[in-house]
Amino acid sequence: MKIIIADFIYTPNGYIKNHAVAFDDAIIAIDTLEELQTRYKDAKIHHTEANSVLYPGFINTHVHLEFSANKTALQYGSFMPWLHSVIEERDTLLASCDNATMMSACEAMLRSGITAFGAISSFGTELEVCEQTPQRVVFFNELIGSNAAYADMLYGDFTQRLDASMHCDKASRITPAIAIHSPYSVHPVLLHKAIGLAKQHALPLSAHFLESQAERDWLEKGEGEFKPFFEKFFNTSTPVTTTKEFICAFDTHPTHFTHCVQTSKEELEYLISKGHSVAHCPRSNRYLGVGRLAIEYLMKAKFSVATDGLSSNDSLNLFDELRAALMLHHQAPLDKLASRLIRSVTGDAAEILGLNCGKITVGAAADFAVVTLPEAPKREEEIALWTILHTKEVSEVYIEGEKYV
Repeated sequence: MKIIIADFIYTPNGYIKNHAVAFDDAIIAIDTLEELQTRYKDAKIHHTEANSVLYPGFINTHVHLEFSANKTALQYGSFMPWLHSVIEERDTLLASCDNATMMSACEAMLRSGITAFGAISSFGTELEVCEQTPQRVVFFNELIGSNAAYADMLYGDFTQRLDASMHCDKASRITPAIAIHSPYSVHPVLLHKAIGLAKQHALPLSAHFLESQAERDWLEKGEGEFKPFFEKFFNTSTPVTTTKEFICAFDTHPTHFTHCVQTSKEELEYLISKGHSVAHCPRSNRYLGVGRLAIEYLMKAKFSVATDGLSSNDSLNLFDELRAALMLHHQAPLDKLASRLIRSVTGDAAEILGLNCGKITVGAAADFAVVTLPEAPKREEEIALWTILHTKEVSEVYIEGEKYV
């Protein structure tokens, strides 16, 4: 049994003072230090540094580890030139991205307080690393393939990767999951089979959706920048589905839709009405020039802020991402937006991924991140803002009660 005390503790009801948390691998009690000492006389007591805030471990719901070797190989600024550069450089980047490179990316996330993440896996190459990293990993096996002629082969490869993630050692903290690459790259037959699998095994489900205007033009009109791309690489000039058909396919299984930059207000409202959520990746969206997610329509729904991968970002640091979100959504009141963003990477993110963490409540996993502010906050309503503005790396990290940073 351990007891940790900080100047402030972030709970689902806001920040509280003059309290401590008793825990082993899960949270046992939240009370005053005096009361916890009386109840747990043999507990080891740990005082955090002055001006510290105890948070639940932060959660990055959407990251691609397989392209962690990228620095300057891919072209930023616009979506289609970036996509072409991915195809041109893919083999080189994948060959350069060994286990040490991916583990370094996991360690960098850990130092920024990320105790759980959703790994989008196209090839399964990072499964070994995800088994070894201390963080919880929701391992999204990605399905891709729009050509019906290769559907059986692609689906067979996908199910083999899914099966491998379903048989990981329980000590690895891996949750198997399914990801749909996008509406333009997955044939409807494969899509419905994968959704059926997710429902059958109660697996988390994710999908990239309407990241660019090029995607919408292709799905709705069969035109735009994607047309020459599909003609060149796939010998087709007809999309396999429409925006509406794709959305409706997920009606019966809650799904985490990533990007959604080009979705309309009505489409976002429809997603919310069906119990879905959105992963917001502001830096990736800016670097690929695809526009701004209308986050104002999601403030009362579930959404997460996520880093995406190093194929479209310069770091996997969640605080870098949160600062970018603060700057991008300049129309929102600063303090309220900061508070909402902190919730998006803690409690909301945990619920989205189906994890028993992300909240400092009795019974939740003892996953913590300690943030130390440069001085005592003058106003409690600004703690979330100061946390985002002043944090690059956290002071301490715990997963299931064990200290890793």
